[in-house]
Amino acid sequence: MDESAPNKRAGAIAALNDRFRTRFIGGSVLITSGLQALGPEFVAEALAKVRAFNGFTRDNDPYGEHDFGTVMVQGRKLFWKIDCYDPSMRYGSEDPSDPEITRQHDGEDAARDF
Repeated sequence: MDESAPNKRAGAIAALNDRFRTRFIGGSVLITSGLQALGPEFVAEALAKVRAFNGFTRDNDPYGEHDFGTVMVQGRKLFWKIDCYDPSMRYGSEDPSDPEITRQHDGEDAARDF
């Protein structure tokens, strides 16, 4: 087996996740009611920080897929997580590296609520 194949696949998934995370195109974004209750300015700042996040390391991104991170917003630690679904958004994608059959879903939540 080609040992670079998993790395190429992870790189393709990371590229799709980065495109989605920075533009919010190709999927859906869920903001929990707890975060929405903090107001539209808070939500806008949180989304801007998720879009700008680029702090991936081996420790916080061991598979190299750029699918999870944390950001600080107004003193609150937030988690964001991208999951890859099939086009119906009912099941996991058969191949998250293939944009033709994958839709991303990004959820934002407070660390204490996660």
